[in-house]
Amino acid sequence: MSILCCVPVLECVYCLGCSHWLWKKCMYSAGHESESWGLATPDEFEPIPRLCRFILAVYEEDLHDPMWAPPGGYGLDPHHVILKKDYDQTQGRVTPYMIYLDHDADAVVLAVRGLNLAKESDYALLLDNKLGQTKFDGGYVHNGLLKAAVWVFEQECEVLNRLLEENPSYSLTFVGHSLGAGVVSLLVLFVVQNRGRLGNIERKRIRCFAIAPPRCMSLHLAVTYADVINSVVLQDDFLPRTTTALEDVFKSIICLPCLLCLTCVKDTFTFEEKKLKDTRRLYAPGRLYHIVVRKPLRLGRYPPVVRTAVPVDGRFDQLVLSCNATADHAIIWIQRESQRALDLMLEEDQVMQIPAEQKIVRQKSVVEEHDEEYRAAIMKAASLNIPMSPSPSYGTFHDAEEGESSAGGSPSMWSFKGMKRKWNRFADRHFPMDDDDDSGDMILKKEESPALFV
Repeated sequence: MSILCCVPVLECVYCLGCSHWLWKKCMYSAGHESESWGLATPDEFEPIPRLCRFILAVYEEDLHDPMWAPPGGYGLDPHHVILKKDYDQTQGRVTPYMIYLDHDADAVVLAVRGLNLAKESDYALLLDNKLGQTKFDGGYVHNGLLKAAVWVFEQECEVLNRLLEENPSYSLTFVGHSLGAGVVSLLVLFVVQNRGRLGNIERKRIRCFAIAPPRCMSLHLAVTYADVINSVVLQDDFLPRTTTALEDVFKSIICLPCLLCLTCVKDTFTFEEKKLKDTRRLYAPGRLYHIVVRKPLRLGRYPPVVRTAVPVDGRFDQLVLSCNATADHAIIWIQRESQRALDLMLEEDQVMQIPAEQKIVRQKSVVEEHDEEYRAAIMKAASLNIPMSPSPSYGTFHDAEEGESSAGGSPSMWSFKGMKRKWNRFADRHFPMDDDDDSGDMILKKEESPALFV
C-alpha cells in the first residue's frame, strides 16, 4: 500500500522535471552561447560578406549574364574566374566550386557551394561517416568530407601552385557554405600538412572561412587550427549544432521533430565533462563568429551584433528550438545579415573618427588579442585534460622574437620564462644600472613608466 502511495508523487516529480526542462529549452536562446565573447572588428569581419557573394556566384551558370545576382552584384570580375566546375566535372565527388583570382583583396580564392537537395551524391557524401571512423593529424574528422577535400586538392593542386607562383604576395583563401564549408575546412587541414606541394606557402598566408559549417572535426583539431579556420554562424543555425549522427537525421525525416527533441534531451542531461572527454565527438571548426540578430521574447530582427571567440567548452553544443533554425542556414540570409553587421561596424568607426594611424595600431592590437586568445584556448584544452589536446606551445601568429626558438614556439605570457623575460625587459628599461657606481645598485628613471607588460 505504501508503494502505491509513492506512485503519484513520482509522477508529479517526473512531470515537474519534464516541464522544467521544456521551459528551460524553449527559453534557451542562441545569444546565450556567445554573450561572454568579444565583439568582432570591421577589419577582421570585412571579408565575410564579400566571400558569401562569391559562394552565391558558384550557383550561376553564366557569370557574364547572371540571373540571381544579389543587390550590388557578386562583386567579382568574370574575366578573373580561373575555372568553374559543376556536377558533371566533379563526378559527384564534391559540390560545384570555382577558383577566382581576387585582385582587390590580393587573394587566390577557392569557393565551394553548399548541399543540393536534389542531388543524391551530396547526401551520400554527407552520410559517409561513422563515429570515430577517420583519424587525421591526431584527431578525428568526417570521413566523407575528408575524401571530398583530398579529391579537390589533387585536382587543383597544380592550378593553385601556378597562381601562387605568379602572385607571390597573394594569400590562399578557401570559403564554403554548409556542405562546402565542411569540405574547405578539411581541405585546409590537408593543405597545411602538404604545403610543400604549394611552394612551401607560409601558414599565415592560408585562410579559411566556413559559412554555416557542419560538425566535421574533433575538439583537438578545432582548437589547433583556429589560427587558420574561421567559422560563421547566423543565430540559431541548426547544422553547427547537430550532435546526432547525420545518417539518423536524414533517414528519419518523417520523425525529425521527435528526433531533434530526443537529441535535445540527451544533450541537456549529458555532462560537459563527458562531452569533452569523448575524442570522437565532432565540432564546428576553428574560430567562431556568431551573428546575433534576435533576442528572447522579442519579435523581429534587431541590428546584428557579431561576437567572436575560440571557445573550448560551449562550442555550439545544444540545438536551439527555434522556428528560424533552418532559415538561418540559408546563404542568402547569412550574406544579408553579415553585410548589415559590417555596415553598422563601419558606421560606428566613422562616428568615432579614428585617424588612419590609430587604425593601423588597432589592427595590430586585434591580431595580438587573437594571438593571446588562441593560446589561451590551447592551454585551456590542455588544462582540462582533454585527450589528444594540443601542446600549449603549438602554433604561432608571429615569428619568434630574437633569442627564442622558432621550432618550440615563443613562451606563453604567463609561463615562468615569459614572465621572467617581461620583467627583465621592464627592469632594463626603467631601472638601469649605474655604471659609475661599483655597488651595482639600480636607479629609477625620472620619467613616468608605462604599463608593465608592453
